[in-house]
Amino acid sequence: MTQLGPETLRTVDLIAMGEKRFKATNVRGGVLPIGQGDDPDFTPVELLLAALAGCGAIDLEWVTDKRAPFASFAARAEGHKVRDDQGSHLVQLSVTLDVTFPEGEAGDQAREVVPRTLQQIEDRLCSVGRTVSLGEHVRYVAGPVAPHEEA
Repeated sequence: MTQLGPETLRTVDLIAMGEKRFKATNVRGGVLPIGQGDDPDFTPVELLLAALAGCGAIDLEWVTDKRAPFASFAARAEGHKVRDDQGSHLVQLSVTLDVTFPEGEAGDQAREVVPRTLQQIEDRLCSVGRTVSLGEHVRYVAGPVAPHEEA
C-alpha cells in the first residue's frame, strides 16, 4: 500500500452561501458554487460527472499532446441517478470523449494512441474514475473544520 502523507492528501472546504447553496474552495483559492438544482449552480451529482469527464480529458491530453494537440475536443459524462434498496446512487456511468487531431504524421500518431490511452484511463490513470470503480468507502463525521494553513 502507498504511504499516506501530506503529499498524497487532497482537500476541498465547503461553506454555506445561502439556503441549500454552498461554496467549495480548494487550497489554491479556486471556488465553485454548489446547489441542489434549482439554480444554475452545479449539483453534487453533476460535479461528480464533471470530475469523471475532466479527469479523463486531462489524462488523454497529457498522453496525446506529446504527439499532437487536440484540433477539437468535447466530452460528455452521463449516468442514471436511481434510488433502490442500496439507497441513492448512480448507475451506468460513462464518459464519451470526442477528439480530433490535425492532419499529418503527428495527428496520426495521436489518433493511434487514443484507444489504448482510453483503456489506461479507465484501468489506472483517472483517479476519480478509479475511486468510483473500486468503491472506496466515504465516511461522514461531525467535527470542527480548521482553516487551511497558508503555504
